[in-house]
Amino acid sequence: MVTITTREMKWVAVSLASSMVLLTGCTASQDAGPAATASGGVHSEQADQPVAAAAPPELTTETDWEAVADTLESEGKLSGETVYRVTFPRRDLNVISEGVAIEPGLALGSYAAFSRYPDGTTMVMGDLVVTEDELPKVTDALQRNGLGQTAVHKHLLEHSPQVWWVHFHGTNEDAAQLATGVRAALDETATPPAEPAASAEPGIDLDTAGIDAALGTEGRNDGGIYKFSFARADEVTMDDRVLEPAMGVTTAINFQPTGGGKAAINGDFAMTHEEVQPVIQALRAGGIEIVELHNHVLEDEPRLFYLHFWANDDAVQLAQALSEAVKSHDVKPAG
Repeated sequence: MVTITTREMKWVAVSLASSMVLLTGCTASQDAGPAATASGGVHSEQADQPVAAAAPPELTTETDWEAVADTLESEGKLSGETVYRVTFPRRDLNVISEGVAIEPGLALGSYAAFSRYPDGTTMVMGDLVVTEDELPKVTDALQRNGLGQTAVHKHLLEHSPQVWWVHFHGTNEDAAQLATGVRAALDETATPPAEPAASAEPGIDLDTAGIDAALGTEGRNDGGIYKFSFARADEVTMDDRVLEPAMGVTTAINFQPTGGGKAAINGDFAMTHEEVQPVIQALRAGGIEIVELHNHVLEDEPRLFYLHFWANDDAVQLAQALSEAVKSHDVKPAG
């Protein structure tokens, strides 16, 4: 015969009561609404709803951007009928870096890129090349006109005079108002007025066929600088808007001839975080120096990091090294 003490009977009673509370609680939670997920969230039909796609830019014509061109006092170029891009080469600056006189097309070009979206807003993104004396005044001009700074950094190693690169961003229903802000910032610099387009591009004293073969695509002659552009294979968005490559979200590679088949190279790689180290390793394996690693905007998706680089050596050998870095991130030749 088994004897149960009073203490044991009390323990059994408490255990049974606790079990009833747990069972009642589970039943109540099931009746009350959606169940909690393993991660602590709540599963519901609303959570299963697809996220709205980012809006692509609208198709435009050159005529649509006349007010912008008039305000900036310079005509731009329309890329893919979606991005109107205006450039402002700093021909007034005589910058020397690592013993090389830097041409504006290699690393001293300011720009502003505009896209219009279905909600009636226009976005501007760009990069201004400024001296140290100009930097505070440019900052104030951007802020006064509703344009935010998104990055301030260097594109070159040691150089003289000291130059900074200022990235900016803004949205407005009035594209001309955005252009007014850009113009105000430019007016705080000694950026020269636009020049008429050259009737013919100057020759390039480089083995361009060898460079093309190494990089797997054909470059273009831009004022004597041999240039390549690679667009991200994935879609890049910001503020629920698609950013086209011409807005500045590309990998850019520039060659400036320095004589004897050599070239100074400069530009930047647009990478996601997992691509950063493979690109750095590929560049360093080819003897290419890392200048800076940073972001250009504040809220892009996927988050992109930009790596600026430098070397001055045999152009084809540098192209072969750059090719390995290009293969290390998810890009394709820009159309």
